[in-house]
Amino acid sequence: MIRNQIKYAFAALLLSLCILPCQAGRFVDDSVKVDGHMRRLAMYLPDGLQTDAPLVFILHGYGAGIWRENPMLAAADRHGFAVCLPQGLKDPQGEPSWNVGYPFQQGWKVDDVKALCKIAKYAQKRYRLSRENTFLTGMSNGGEMCYLMAYSKQNTFKAVAPIAGLTMAWIYQQMDAPRPVPLMEIHGTEDRVSEWSGDMENKGGWGAYLPVPVAIGYWVAKNRCTHEEVERAESLKGDEGHPIIKHRYSSPTTGCDVWLYEVVGGVHSWHNEDIDTGEEIWQFFSRYLK
Repeated sequence: MIRNQIKYAFAALLLSLCILPCQAGRFVDDSVKVDGHMRRLAMYLPDGLQTDAPLVFILHGYGAGIWRENPMLAAADRHGFAVCLPQGLKDPQGEPSWNVGYPFQQGWKVDDVKALCKIAKYAQKRYRLSRENTFLTGMSNGGEMCYLMAYSKQNTFKAVAPIAGLTMAWIYQQMDAPRPVPLMEIHGTEDRVSEWSGDMENKGGWGAYLPVPVAIGYWVAKNRCTHEEVERAESLKGDEGHPIIKHRYSSPTTGCDVWLYEVVGGVHSWHNEDIDTGEEIWQFFSRYLK
């Protein structure tokens, strides 16, 4: 019986090693002072990382923090880019977050657009990473920050990929993006936190925000996309998962495409059970490498 227990335990260990992603790199905890605030960050540096390698920022959701098991890390190992995981400051509610103008963030003077650009310049210089190939992704509140960054006057982040992100109504009403920006959104149609159909009446308390197709439509027009391709892909879990409808809008004029991955029946998550999210995001970003 003891031998059987050892055999089963060993088999379980081997299975876990096959399932869990193997990281071939290291984390470096760091911080930098920006506008009077110490900004914490973790850098993930794959083994053999080249000088002037690309850099991908990953922003956490509301009330969360640095996520070291992020699905982008395996893609970083495969493709040789660095990852920066910054920590948001605490807002008036006492929660780590990004200032995107939620109603309960009123009066909060933190400028996260400016701060993230400064953190990026710090990371580029300190870790000898590319100034031309720096990208931004994030989930939920981090996704909203991606949209705000795209609407802002900045040249630090070349493309953005919000996950379960929203365009707040005030952004759409008060701002106009100064230039086309490549953008990819992955969003579940049954997301009850960041509603696919929007919440212009602020029933959820996050502030009014646009329906996802309307938010994407802005960028399709801004980027002058004139062609659409639609592909229906099966979930990694087969019939037990959620199929993905991939809307790809291309622009021969600006070269800035817009991708919308509609996860049918998907909820508020990174959707790792249905797609290789990290790989899909990198495949989008890598189109804009210089």
